[in-house]
Amino acid sequence: MSTPADAAQAAAPLLEVRDLEVHHGQLRALDGISLRVFPGEVYAIIGANGAGKSTLLRTIAGLHHPTTGTVVFDGQDVTGLRPDLRARQGIVMVPEGRRLFGSLSVEENLQVGATYARPGPWTIERVYELFDWMPERRAQRAAQLSGGEQQAVAIGRALVANPRVLLLDELSLGLAPVVVQRIYGMLPQILGTGVTVLLVEQDVSQAMRVASRLHCLLEGRSTLEGRPASVTPDQVEAAYFGLAGVAPSAPAGEGGEP
Repeated sequence: MSTPADAAQAAAPLLEVRDLEVHHGQLRALDGISLRVFPGEVYAIIGANGAGKSTLLRTIAGLHHPTTGTVVFDGQDVTGLRPDLRARQGIVMVPEGRRLFGSLSVEENLQVGATYARPGPWTIERVYELFDWMPERRAQRAAQLSGGEQQAVAIGRALVANPRVLLLDELSLGLAPVVVQRIYGMLPQILGTGVTVLLVEQDVSQAMRVASRLHCLLEGRSTLEGRPASVTPDQVEAAYFGLAGVAPSAPAGEGGEP
């Protein structure tokens, strides 16, 4: 039986990265990265610390400038667009570490996300429905929240911008497993509003559970791409740690290209 993600791949990709190379000074952080994300997908980027995962997301969001390569969104080359203009088009990021304004209230942080909002279903009230603890604590300063609560506010701040593709960077970093499961449990409701998700996740088992496709990076290079069901644990381990005999990306029809 076909899934919504399968049906989406009959269409053109919503987001495409072509031969991306990014440097931090003399260090090459990304080397020839290409990927295609289709509407309705949860596309997961996995890899160890220093693999280039966050650099990739930040480059897609416009926070890093590539040395070479192209970022295409909905058929348009956005490589030269500023981050705020990308946000207005629907590329919105939840950064690693959440990056909330600690002195502002929960609601004020959500209002920040509405600054570049597109028309769409997500409002502050809709976020309060998704995270039912927020309304009674809307006036509380963000600095007084737990890590999991801060992550929820960061997600809410991104949602009120009404993204077409939501970039989630290290969603589970530093959070208790029960909190991580609760946050990931919200994904179906987010996807149900037409949002496509591109996430970075160091927890491979978590990525395998939620992703329709995954892409492994190692020292800035692609080492594996495919559907979770089409790759073996040995292939994932080899790609993640750079062991000898790394398997190539899954062939077309198994999780690479449609």
